[in-house]
Amino acid sequence: MHEAYQEGAERTNNNDRLVRLRYALDLKDSEMVEVFNLGEADVSLGDVRYLLSKQDERDEEEDDFTENVYRKECTNRLFESFLNGLIVYKRGRQTSKTGEPVKMTYALKYDKDVNNILLKKVKVAMKLTNEDILDILDETGVHISKSELSAVLRKEDHRNYQECGDRYARNFLKGLALSYRG
Repeated sequence: MHEAYQEGAERTNNNDRLVRLRYALDLKDSEMVEVFNLGEADVSLGDVRYLLSKQDERDEEEDDFTENVYRKECTNRLFESFLNGLIVYKRGRQTSKTGEPVKMTYALKYDKDVNNILLKKVKVAMKLTNEDILDILDETGVHISKSELSAVLRKEDHRNYQECGDRYARNFLKGLALSYRG
């Protein structure tokens, strides 16, 4: 298995993912509220600021590998609502053949799948191809094959499904920031 999939000592939580995604796409607090609301999450400007701000209390024994603690936890459901809202924000609301809005889908069942869902939904929102994702990762020094990327993008119950590790997701968000912010 490629090293990009390996879990490192540092754990990433949904708040960290949200902060990194916000930075990569250069979203303002008011835009974050709009994205959450488009994803059918009732979030205020104050909520967004709490989701993005760390608690001030830090233990002296903490090190670089300690998980960040935020003032308000971004649950899996809330994070996926943000990702769904991002798709609507960037691409518009999808409608059925009858013109009715398509119901939001929530695919995130387990914590271990958060990075896979992140990658898939950002891919859709930003209209990225697999080649675009490979190029974004190349910018951060992560080189993977098309088949490795395909395994990460598959549905969880597919026999070739591969869990996407935190390091891989962090490098994707870092590369996204390099691509979109320069």
